[in-house]
Amino acid sequence: MRKFPRKYIFVVGGVMSGVGKGVASSSIGKILQFHNLNVTAVKIDPYVNVDAGTMNPTEHGEAFILDDGHECDQDMGNYERFLNKSLRRSNYMTTGSIYLKVIQKERSLGYGGRCVDVVPDVPFAVIEQIKEAGRRENADIVMVEIGGTLGEYQNILFLEAGRMLRDQHPEDVLFVMVSYLPIPSKIGEMKTKPTQYAVRTMRQTGVSPDIILGRSPREMDDKRKEKLSVACSLPKKAIISAPDVKSIYDVPGNFMTEGLDRLIIEKLKIPGTRFSAKKSDQWDTFVRSSKPHNKEVRVAVVGKYFDTGDFVLTDAYISVIEALKFSAYKNGVDIDINWFNSKKLEGKGAKDIAVLKEFDGIVVPGGFGSSGIEGKINAIRYAREQGIPFLGLCYGMQLASIEYARNVCGIAGATSYELDPDAKDKVITIMPAQEKLLRDGNYGGSMRLGAYPAVVREGTLAHKIYGTTEISERHRHRYELNPEYGNVLEENGLVISATSPDGVLAEIIELPDHPFFLATQFHPEMKARPLDPHPIFTEFLRVASE
Repeated sequence: MRKFPRKYIFVVGGVMSGVGKGVASSSIGKILQFHNLNVTAVKIDPYVNVDAGTMNPTEHGEAFILDDGHECDQDMGNYERFLNKSLRRSNYMTTGSIYLKVIQKERSLGYGGRCVDVVPDVPFAVIEQIKEAGRRENADIVMVEIGGTLGEYQNILFLEAGRMLRDQHPEDVLFVMVSYLPIPSKIGEMKTKPTQYAVRTMRQTGVSPDIILGRSPREMDDKRKEKLSVACSLPKKAIISAPDVKSIYDVPGNFMTEGLDRLIIEKLKIPGTRFSAKKSDQWDTFVRSSKPHNKEVRVAVVGKYFDTGDFVLTDAYISVIEALKFSAYKNGVDIDINWFNSKKLEGKGAKDIAVLKEFDGIVVPGGFGSSGIEGKINAIRYAREQGIPFLGLCYGMQLASIEYARNVCGIAGATSYELDPDAKDKVITIMPAQEKLLRDGNYGGSMRLGAYPAVVREGTLAHKIYGTTEISERHRHRYELNPEYGNVLEENGLVISATSPDGVLAEIIELPDHPFFLATQFHPEMKARPLDPHPIFTEFLRVASE
């Protein structure tokens, strides 16, 4: 039973985007958990999209899926991984979803016929959802990350919501600014002026930071802390150094060293907290396990969402990356992840496929559309024929089925409804409930989304991995292995080792006479946690490391 009012911590970003608000929010939540506080987290994204499901991964990164099927920003994945808990759709909102909620309420006379205004009604709707997230979790602390950067028009209403919530509960709301302190190479000195301007910009919205987290390539010295303390009217202890670290999982330890946990408890006047050495030690043990080992496993990730100018975008597969890391540490090995654009492994590039022989394992992650598909199929075939451990995820399972149908079962025209709706041999077909949705142009939030149960066949690799016949995993797909071709694949040696409870949908396929060849229709990476690595990734890397 909580003996104090629920507390709210707003995290905002200054100077530039990508400054690390999500990791900061997750890390603050983690260190407060060490004090036996029940923490939940809310992400506010300022775009007008209702959710993250229809956005291009090369622009926005991964769409993270919750158990209840909500498609969210990738920061929700950080929250779940750090806090080691599953969140709900009430923990995520966008400008679009809030406006939609206000409009729907107005249309149903929820405002009693009065004039509905942007202010205060939109901020009130934001506050209502933040409070709902806290109530659902019975949280002591609600972390609220406001996306975007201070000074942008898009997040003003959310800052206004924070201001109004603080007016309602002046002792229960805290504002943390994550800002950037550059060290220009030609100057060689850490500069505080951009952060000072960010604080001034924040104050123009009616709120001031209570704590500043100074992100920078190196630790902030006392001189810079004193400068920000004077310029921003904050005590020096409220200026926290947040330097670059090798791993984001080192951040909670850095915050503890800086005394951030004690500072927050003091500022929010939270009584009677008890520090849990056990919880802290569990995290420290994980962090230590991530340090360099004597053995390294090399993994090739053959994906298609890398086209972003001169840079390689990895955010489209961030949950896959983290799942691989957690399981590598569990196996006591380092992991070297290499990126292969599947578009470069098809056509004339197919002759370069032998470069994959250098790797201990191959992962083909999810995706949509036709681009780069033949390159993925070439990579899957190479892994199968060369005995290289292979893990396919979602689209990776569908393409593994197509590859097997073409090159083992002799169905030369095997393909997917997604690639050719008029093809004769649609080994992958559209789910019946999805066909009408596509005809009507209903794309947003309409896939098979969220956690669904599955039944694992005894005596299979999947059963060995899970140790049970009943599992629940998160899904995000419109297409499935065509039941009409399932028997053909199995007659030729492929094993459907898990299905939906009614036996209709294939959930896992595998090859028994292969070091490791397994693919899932679901997304196991979405449930991998630092303190609870996913067993599929752990077994894949155990075999790959051998």
